[in-house]
Amino acid sequence: MGYNAGNFDVAVIGAGHAGIEAALASARLGCKTIIFTINNDAVGNCPCNPSIGGTAKGHLVREIDALGGEMGKTADECFLQMRMLNRGKGPAVHSLRAQIDRRKYADTMKHKIELQENLILRQAEITELDRDNDGTWKLKTRMDAIFTAKAVVIATGTYLGGRIFVGETSYESGPDGIFPAKFLGASLKNLGLKLRRFKTGTPARVLRSSIDFSDLEVQEGDVPPVPFSYDTESLGDNKVVCHISWTNEKTKEIILNNIQRSPLYAGKIEGVGPRYCPSIEDKIVRFSNKQRHQLFIEPCGLETEEMYLQGMSSSLPEEVQTEFYHSIKGLENAVIMRPAYAIEYDCIDPTQMDNTLEFRDFSGLYGAGQFNGSSGYEEAAAQGLIAGINAALKVQGREPFILDRASSYIGTLVDDLVTKGCNEPYRMMTSRSEYRLILRQDNADVRLTPLGREIGLITDERWNKYLNKQELKKEEYKRIKNTVLSPTDELNNILVSRETSQVTTGVRMIDLLKRPQLNYDCLTEVDKDRPNIDHNIFEQVEIEIKYEGYIKKQLEQVEKMRKLEKKLLPKDVNYKTVTGLRLEAQEKLNNVKPDNIGQASRISGVSPADISVLLIWLTQRG
Repeated sequence: MGYNAGNFDVAVIGAGHAGIEAALASARLGCKTIIFTINNDAVGNCPCNPSIGGTAKGHLVREIDALGGEMGKTADECFLQMRMLNRGKGPAVHSLRAQIDRRKYADTMKHKIELQENLILRQAEITELDRDNDGTWKLKTRMDAIFTAKAVVIATGTYLGGRIFVGETSYESGPDGIFPAKFLGASLKNLGLKLRRFKTGTPARVLRSSIDFSDLEVQEGDVPPVPFSYDTESLGDNKVVCHISWTNEKTKEIILNNIQRSPLYAGKIEGVGPRYCPSIEDKIVRFSNKQRHQLFIEPCGLETEEMYLQGMSSSLPEEVQTEFYHSIKGLENAVIMRPAYAIEYDCIDPTQMDNTLEFRDFSGLYGAGQFNGSSGYEEAAAQGLIAGINAALKVQGREPFILDRASSYIGTLVDDLVTKGCNEPYRMMTSRSEYRLILRQDNADVRLTPLGREIGLITDERWNKYLNKQELKKEEYKRIKNTVLSPTDELNNILVSRETSQVTTGVRMIDLLKRPQLNYDCLTEVDKDRPNIDHNIFEQVEIEIKYEGYIKKQLEQVEKMRKLEKKLLPKDVNYKTVTGLRLEAQEKLNNVKPDNIGQASRISGVSPADISVLLIWLTQRG
């Protein structure tokens, strides 16, 4: 029958990147919280790439930090190398990426959980989840302990029904050889949740001393390295370099000669894999005309000799892996320490949830991370933060916290999942946001820190620091509007060198910065009164000046979108009774149950004509 092991406000199942943010947010908001993990040594594990951030993912990390989350701070504490990606493109797509020490990251996160007030870390496999008549959730462990909670966040990652595939070999397992959550899936199905199978994979780890680096391209970090967290004053120096190599025709030949041994192509894997992070065999088959594929050789930490082969995930047999890795320059004698593998797992259809990440039919039950059908540490952490905040707010009887698409990449991520769903593991990309010029990674604090403060996750110290920064930014605007530079030879030489026209009269600093060829850095010698303030302030001021017209247009688009979001739809409507809606639209609307017209307009299968019908229907209802 089990025994009563404890009563909590919020329980979190899973202590990966989603579970950590959910549990910390809940506890920091004052809720008595417990977080369960199958193995305490797996807390905060990075079973795939030893990095945080990347294109669009860096935006998510900055936003998590701006709201009061933990991922950015811990990435800064454990960084090995920092690089700002896409510097050659516009500021909307600049994204920070950190190479991290994966074991230090996991240990640091675990210790933060252990030290957090209102939070208990418990090693236990949750096998059953059920709800009492009074709405309280009961969580049963494999040891027959029963915990109760007013709200539950499920963040099981790839452990739920996990199965490993390496060639013809297949067995039940979670990542890194830790046993899977074997029984919870059946309990969730009995509860009424719709589950499906997804798949992901990871490359081999190889011994550093067995790699020949002599002829490989070196990839340095940025100098100075830029931190993720607005709390981090400075990072110090980069600690490592990464290297780049390429596959070749021999690699391709080996893989194609053994493709029938890949469980993916032999039909043994039923789960759907990530389109934007395919295995090397998938790349070879899908991009058959491509002569070579890039791979990055990255250290896993300072206290380990394991090296990660970014871009080379595979589920081919071990002997085939050895053969094709040895065909690559620098890896001719590579010693594999951990073979590559694919992992298949259970996840849910996220259209069963609202924008709070609460299941519509199960009050107090939330989902986050790969359990929701997404991929990536950063996407998981972002959802964990939203789920944890809303679980705590629900317990406390407070209004839910919802971010819309125009506020953040987090809002876009959640809205995409719950409105459009996903037929494959969802990955955040800058192209997914229609408002990316105003959702830059440099201004995440401006957009979200006041919201984090309102919720209760931003400390007094952090808030005062934010207010001071905004005041300095305002003063800098005023300064460059009032600063007039004389038409000296020094200034005109700078203008000519940057291929822009010279000046014959005094010119305001702000007008020079509007020129696309110029920036703060190149005007350093003539800008004698520049204050000694955070470089991020100069960056924000310059971007807002240069892109003023475009930003204004996007803000107008946001206003139109928000007008549609204010047109609320009743939750109890059966859309089959709305005359004029197409059959597909009726089915999709009944499935998603959108909160408003704006959300309804983003559902796949709902056309502009259907939205017109809904608007007329709403008007008729008064």
